[in-house]
Amino acid sequence: MDREPADLLAERSPSRILLSVLDGLGDVSLPELEDRTPLEEARTPVLDSLAARSELGAMVPVSPGVTPGSGPAHLALFGYDPLRYRIGRGVLSALGIGFDLRDGDLAARINFCTVDSSGVVTDRRAGRIDDGVNRELVEALSGIGIEGVELFVRTVKQHRACVIFRGEGLSDELADTDPGLVGRRPVQVEPLSPAARRSAEIVGRFVQRAKEVLSDRSPANMLLLRGFARHVSLPSMRERFALDPAAVAIYPMYKGVASLVGMKVLGVEPETLEAQVRACALALEQGHDFVFLHHKPADSAGEDGDCARKIAAIEEFDEALPSLLDLGFDVVAVTGDHSTPCPMKLHSWHPVPLLVHSENQRRGYASGFSEREALLHGALGVFPSKDLLPILLAYAGKLGRFGA
Repeated sequence: MDREPADLLAERSPSRILLSVLDGLGDVSLPELEDRTPLEEARTPVLDSLAARSELGAMVPVSPGVTPGSGPAHLALFGYDPLRYRIGRGVLSALGIGFDLRDGDLAARINFCTVDSSGVVTDRRAGRIDDGVNRELVEALSGIGIEGVELFVRTVKQHRACVIFRGEGLSDELADTDPGLVGRRPVQVEPLSPAARRSAEIVGRFVQRAKEVLSDRSPANMLLLRGFARHVSLPSMRERFALDPAAVAIYPMYKGVASLVGMKVLGVEPETLEAQVRACALALEQGHDFVFLHHKPADSAGEDGDCARKIAAIEEFDEALPSLLDLGFDVVAVTGDHSTPCPMKLHSWHPVPLLVHSENQRRGYASGFSEREALLHGALGVFPSKDLLPILLAYAGKLGRFGA
């Protein structure tokens, strides 16, 4: 595979980078907010003050008009072109909980959901059941046996779990069973190539058995499968960018994508933003020069269409930001992986606002941090998310000169 310029020019330096990702940060103009977005409506004095002393921009996660999944969106932020490095969500979910994937294992993410008496999905997340209920459901599903494969079902978090099929000749060329919207029935497992027919039959038998096991449960009486994938190895961020990276995330999926690119995943206890700040401090004490901080609540609120909760999630981060800035990072980036507009209750293709703070910048362009400021007054302009990492490396003095 051809190497990118950043791979060739990356070099070590003592400077330290913080990449803080507010999942699902971007949104659209909302009539109930007088055509402001939740980010514009949120009270963010720290971010707004920092924006006036920083550079803003907007990023396209994959390509214009293309709605990204969380895995590709995060890989792009880490400098991996999501069109070249294709990793399914099933693998990320399994890695995120520390499951020991083997070559050839087929993994898929499970969403526990609610269906009505006619089999139509009424809630794709089963009311975001708690982890205890999740574990009960996983235990029930773990009793399922499918001839020809070993089957592992594991808890992830809330309504999320994962299933791993272990056997010979399995293929990940399978269509998701998640219809993507309420009001539709789960989709039948379909092979996307002739080589995947046997895998489709195996997964189809699991789905049918799971339907029987869950039928008398409430609210999680069915499951949806997404992101079929087989495990592949990627070159690490250390190999590509000469970084010693660490990840501070709570949700397993984001731990998975971080570990996939060679980040050391630090524990967070209790699972609060305050504890995440302490983990960032620990990362610096351990000598890491790149720290990825993942803040999930804005995305969950957007998926639920809860504008007030999304505003609160953004404000929570703003309140924690001074403690992060006090840690002494040389370069600080604040952005999202993708937009999750409240009216859509889904990921979207809309560009994501970005703030980068460091020395030697073009300052004074923006007066606050929002989609509007990023697009109208962003000194960095609009660019693909995969180009963010080289920009951060350059501001951190970690990217050498090209040519004589």
